[in-house]
Amino acid sequence: MGWKKIILLGIALAFISYVLRMFTLPFGIHTIIQMIFLLLALILFGNGDFSLSLIASLLSILVLVIIEFVCLSLLMPVFGVTPETLFENLVIRIMITEPQVFIMFIFAFLINKLIRKEVG
Repeated sequence: MGWKKIILLGIALAFISYVLRMFTLPFGIHTIIQMIFLLLALILFGNGDFSLSLIASLLSILVLVIIEFVCLSLLMPVFGVTPETLFENLVIRIMITEPQVFIMFIFAFLINKLIRKEVG
């Protein structure tokens, strides 16, 4: 799957995530729904089989949770942001969570480079 397709799928999944978070769903339900959408996207657009797509989507969610936990644990105390402020102030939420987006891009780039190195 090329980078253009990956970025377009990422934008679509981000939009789905944004819409899901507007609903008052019980904790964790939006993550499960996002994982299902990611699984479907990998199967339909990534030409992957179900097993590989399931593993990839589970690993993606796991990596996202770990990076999100580390970033929020480090950045919230540094900038004195409370969980209440994070949920109430959209600008602060974007600024505090943006570094994890860059880390995920770097992580994806490095994994892609590693896979190409092993294959080629």
